[in-house]
Amino acid sequence: MAGKHLSSFARGGRSPFLSFPPTARSALFLFTLFLVGVALVFFFFSSSSSSHSNPHLFRNPDSHNPKFSFVASLEEFLTSRAQIPKSELGSNGSVVSDGEAERKLDDLIWKREFERIYDDPLYPALLPSSSSVLRVYVYEMPAKFTYDLLWLFRNTYQETLNLTSNGSPVHRLIEQHSIDYWLWADLIAPESVRLLKNVIRVHQQEEADLFYIPFFTTISFFLLEKQQCKALYREALQWVTEQPAWKRSEGRDHILPVHHPWSFKSVRRFMKKAIWLLPDMDSTGNWYKPGQVWLEKDVILPYVSNVEVCDAKCFAESESKRSTLLFFRGRLKRNAGGKIRAKLGAELNGVEGVSIAEGTAGEAGKKAAQDGMRKSIFCLSPAGDTPSSARLFDAIVSGCIPVVVSDELELPFEGILDYRKMALFVSSSDAVQPGWLITFLKSISSNQIREMRANLAKFSRHFLYSSPAQPFGPEDLTWRMIASKLLNIKLHIRRSQRVVKESRSLCTCDCRRANHTSSAS
Repeated sequence: MAGKHLSSFARGGRSPFLSFPPTARSALFLFTLFLVGVALVFFFFSSSSSSHSNPHLFRNPDSHNPKFSFVASLEEFLTSRAQIPKSELGSNGSVVSDGEAERKLDDLIWKREFERIYDDPLYPALLPSSSSVLRVYVYEMPAKFTYDLLWLFRNTYQETLNLTSNGSPVHRLIEQHSIDYWLWADLIAPESVRLLKNVIRVHQQEEADLFYIPFFTTISFFLLEKQQCKALYREALQWVTEQPAWKRSEGRDHILPVHHPWSFKSVRRFMKKAIWLLPDMDSTGNWYKPGQVWLEKDVILPYVSNVEVCDAKCFAESESKRSTLLFFRGRLKRNAGGKIRAKLGAELNGVEGVSIAEGTAGEAGKKAAQDGMRKSIFCLSPAGDTPSSARLFDAIVSGCIPVVVSDELELPFEGILDYRKMALFVSSSDAVQPGWLITFLKSISSNQIREMRANLAKFSRHFLYSSPAQPFGPEDLTWRMIASKLLNIKLHIRRSQRVVKESRSLCTCDCRRANHTSSAS
């Protein structure tokens, strides 16, 4: 019957609906509207109920209004976790293993990889790509390595008189090197509020590509007594190196944030095979011993900027106010490669169009640096005690073209970003020649300056740590850089597992080419 009615209607016959009397058609129409209304109400409440029951459907309303302040983000982070039971803040001890645990873990990892290789043709172990998802296992370390140190920073933050030997406030230094907090806070946040989708946290070790060690090495270095700090370092070393996953790979697939060059120094030689997150690399041996760090293994991360970001409105308003040719405000007396600062200060002092001054701590010093950068075309970024300096990233987010005078500097995310499009690189030997630097800067055309400043406006997003972490922010680019190393990491893990221990090692990185800024021509 249904087929006949459809056939008759398709041939242009009268609709069955029209065969009913008018009163019946009205009643049927109203009844249909009623059913549609009921269906809509049911759909609405079902969707609402599902969004509450499924956390992955819930979106934090503040997720697109990120916090860029370390202090503000940390306050919210700790407050939200104040009621978490102690048992959920990390295990109470390390895992003692006789070798059986790592063998079982190794078998489970291979089983997972075997399934992925043959079930997923785009598995990143075979075909790395920007769309690959990195799986990270986050160790649940005892609270004394994590939450306790964050609370220590928070509760002592107002003690601004706590200074280092060179006069820098330790809490400000901790903020500059707080990359360990930003990465960890993002990894352990609920997936429903995270914006980064190229890296996920897994809760089974056999599912992990990499292992993250959430130990706050910088906070412990600056805020604990020296012997207390060293004891905590030894405890952290023992805890991590007794984990089966560490023993399986000798730490090659483990990520260790040691962003301040003074931190973790007493024990890090025992963890030199791990992936270190660093501010730079130093070939002099003052900060890192030979064989501890190299680009094939480690990742360079930017400092957290000292100044507020100059947004689109700021860029537009500051365009006509940039009357200073070259600006620098900071410590002029530094050690090692940073001795170039005193030489530059002597050379540039009193030169027309140049503002160079000794930096001061506190809000007044921060405001003076921020205002000066926003009124200048070029900002000097010389080496500090190490090849890197926070001045570079302060200049970038201020829209001031950096003039880098640091011959051995390694840059964050250089496999992704081309710094030549937004910064000038000058060798130390050229920069200290009388009159050379100013002549060079005045030779830069107005078109090139506009182009570089336009690139700064685009590039600044790559250096702004935030909560939640933003796509193409520094957290995102960190994981992209680490993901590019994954195949090589697995190569060295498997090679180490099968090579006879007493055999002569043929694979070293000691012959890598040195980094040195050439003289400008």
